[in-house]
Amino acid sequence: MMARPTKKTKPLIYVFCEGESEQAYTDFLKKTFSDIAVVKRPKSTGLFEEARDKFDKDKSYRDNAEVIDEIWFFFDVEKDQREKWNARIKIVKSLRRLRNKPGIKVRLLMTTACIEYWLMLHYKKYTPDIETVADKQRILHEVQSREKDYEKGDYSSTARIAERYPTAVKNARDVLTELLQEGLPELADTDERNQWLYFSSRSFSTVFEAIEFLESLK
Repeated sequence: MMARPTKKTKPLIYVFCEGESEQAYTDFLKKTFSDIAVVKRPKSTGLFEEARDKFDKDKSYRDNAEVIDEIWFFFDVEKDQREKWNARIKIVKSLRRLRNKPGIKVRLLMTTACIEYWLMLHYKKYTPDIETVADKQRILHEVQSREKDYEKGDYSSTARIAERYPTAVKNARDVLTELLQEGLPELADTDERNQWLYFSSRSFSTVFEAIEFLESLK
């Protein structure tokens, strides 16, 4: 009888990023946690439709489905994207079913309006209103006041900020906990909670949950 293949020891995670800044942060996580997890991302940016197409049409992705532990979507939440929720959650549910018992864990790493809010949580806890282009520019300038070389998609400056991730994890979790008083149904990562956040006008980030997961592997 042929021996059954031994499952890898490190969790395998695929990350789909909305933009180059998310890619830069993902690359930091990939490097920082390389001893305990295998983090991969496509070279191109793209979210839900990109993932669907990769697993439908790309043999290298399809053949890995049985050994993928998690799929992450790293993106900003904005009002003009709300109409896409139903289509996106449908793709999420289909990705979970790529492997049976257990299914693949899919995480939504969401941040209100711009990734720079998540980056600012590496320095302080706050919940500014972020709706307009001017609001986003203000947050960007705040990041640059802390890390003067920061530019969207720049790995070196993003990594210097990301080294402060323990502070960001605490601040982001505290912000999310406070949203329980605003109607957030629960803290656990469920579709119901994520839908509430996706349609919320409150500032938040769930990126910290990915880091908590990586930390738990140590």
